[in-house]
Amino acid sequence: MTPAELADAVRAAHPAARGEAVRIVRAPGRVNLIGEHTDYNEGLVLPAAIDREVRIGFVPAGDGRVELVRSDTGERAAMMPDADRPPDGTWFDYVAGVALELRRAALVPGGLRGVVTSSLPMNAGLASSAAFELAVAWALLGERAADVDPLALARICQRAENEYVGVRCGLMDQFASACGVRGSALLLDCRSLDWRAVRLPPELALVVLHSGSSRSLGASEYNARRVECEAGVAAAARLDPAVRSLRDVGPELLAAAAGAMDEVVLRRCRHVVAENERVGAVVAALESGDLRALGALFAAGHASLRDLFEVSSPELDALVEIAIGVPGVVAARMTGAGFGGSTVNLVRPDAVGALRAAVAAGYTSRTGFLATVLEVDAAAGAGPLAGATG
Repeated sequence: MTPAELADAVRAAHPAARGEAVRIVRAPGRVNLIGEHTDYNEGLVLPAAIDREVRIGFVPAGDGRVELVRSDTGERAAMMPDADRPPDGTWFDYVAGVALELRRAALVPGGLRGVVTSSLPMNAGLASSAAFELAVAWALLGERAADVDPLALARICQRAENEYVGVRCGLMDQFASACGVRGSALLLDCRSLDWRAVRLPPELALVVLHSGSSRSLGASEYNARRVECEAGVAAAARLDPAVRSLRDVGPELLAAAAGAMDEVVLRRCRHVVAENERVGAVVAALESGDLRALGALFAAGHASLRDLFEVSSPELDALVEIAIGVPGVVAARMTGAGFGGSTVNLVRPDAVGALRAAVAAGYTSRTGFLATVLEVDAAAGAGPLAGATG
């Protein structure tokens, strides 16, 4: 929706908003270049916020009540932010969880009447949930949100997803949505929380291929991978008590501890240990312009997620195989938590058309799904939509 369309939708959904100035906040999704399933292991990640986003148009409500309508389904839900609302497995859990964690952080959420719209495909591995959480936080805080450190706001939203929604995600998605830098990826150390922008090469386009197969990595599967990583930490810590997470485990220690791990746990750990090293190598390749190294590192990351962490899918594998067969596609791999969703591709601009054609020609006949090609740009983090009141 355009800002004007969203403002009209707010007034149509909430008659009390007629005649009121509609405020609009936005929060971007993200694509992760490298560093998958490393964030909750206190490792390194390299995401970029993208110009596909969640927007909330709203008017403040003096009664403290929060009422939102989804533009895609028309669903309406409401709550008092200080109410004791148990999770019910619906989309509104994200609103209630963020409101609860804001209160716990001594940031009192305000009331509002609003409409939610999104240009992010749902369940595509592009962090639509985190984008929704950040947009909700900005709407609930109003103008006060600008006074909150973006990283602190990301951690509040992560706690909402961990504790209220029940997905034990790491910080990467919320961080990228909160702290995005236009034209850059973000190198985050998930232990120290130090981060810096890494400029993306202007001679490469960032292309997302959505498989059309919705990401099916639910809370149970995601949490199972985390438990397996924790089992690996426990085995390594018996050899080196200084080990707190897989961030502390290098190849030599992992080899020494391998006999104390079952085969599944060892595979998970092998992925995380190598993936942390790949993040630093990708940053170096981006900064030096080594496109051949980028391609090899993306390929190794995808193979590891497919074979060791076992979170790829036939659809994602097909998209990667099609992409790397197109001249001008520099690098391709799955992105996000896995089990469906999307791939991320670094492509020479004059090859984007050929990539579209190759996907159209070969993907559906091979998988039965229809893929979507999304050219995206690295975008700024969450905040008010510039000039968007009406």
